[in-house]
Amino acid sequence: MKVGFIGLGIMGRPMAEHLLEKGTELIVSDVNPDAVAVFTEKGAEEGSYTKIGEQCGIVFLMVPTGAISQSILFGEGGVAYALEKGSVVCDMSSVTAECSKECYAKLKEMGIGFVDAPVSGGEGGAKAGSLAIMCGGDEEDYKKLVPYFEMMGSHSVLVGDSGAGSITKLTNQIIVVNTLAVMSEAFTFAAKAGADVEKVYNALLGGWADSNVLREKMPMIMDRNFVPGGTVAIMDKDAGNALSTAHATGAYLPYTAMTYEIFQHLTSQGYAKADQGIIVQHFEKIAGCEVSRKKD
Repeated sequence: MKVGFIGLGIMGRPMAEHLLEKGTELIVSDVNPDAVAVFTEKGAEEGSYTKIGEQCGIVFLMVPTGAISQSILFGEGGVAYALEKGSVVCDMSSVTAECSKECYAKLKEMGIGFVDAPVSGGEGGAKAGSLAIMCGGDEEDYKKLVPYFEMMGSHSVLVGDSGAGSITKLTNQIIVVNTLAVMSEAFTFAAKAGADVEKVYNALLGGWADSNVLREKMPMIMDRNFVPGGTVAIMDKDAGNALSTAHATGAYLPYTAMTYEIFQHLTSQGYAKADQGIIVQHFEKIAGCEVSRKKD
């Protein structure tokens, strides 16, 4: 069976590469023709949304926003209108639960399955095939996707009904965005106090302050490397989605609200496409110091 994959960006490209390398017949699409060319040179087919719908029983989406997902599915020439009954769409993008539920309901009426399955692990996890995949939807549809999840990630979990995967991802992102902010605050504190931040970093490894965020982002920050993996724009969007969901449900996210404002400020300053670790510069500018490795 042919599989469609739409969205070949920082995360989507390595995820789709794992599928292709493990023998999946792929039809791919992306707004960037150079990204598509990488795959056609390796044996994948390029396809319009209509072609993907007509020829693929499973379609994966990995795009920046829920609005884009909905446009791909239900816009003019959308994938949904070409899919056969019994097909499954899997949106691996980070979107709101409301968006996922809307897609699920519309596709359900057409006899098509839908699973929201956002991921955690960043670009490194996507390249290593070690992503954590959190899913919402019907078990029957989830089971059809498991063989492909095993090619892209280390494990997947069906958390609950439609939208549960998206809620789980936003829970993940609440932890991640605030960890980025607190980590940046803490290491700016260490630098301002005159400590060797690299030695501080090494001392924290294995303790209660250790985390994947610390291990992945602090070396980049100390090297002043802000070439994106995950971008400021993505963190800004995810924090905003978490807050809008919190407002709708009555949840209380005071720390996320503060961190969201920092990412909003970074976006307004032209850093939307920079790596999320550039949040450290917000704290550095206030403190008047730099978090970097000591030069010999």
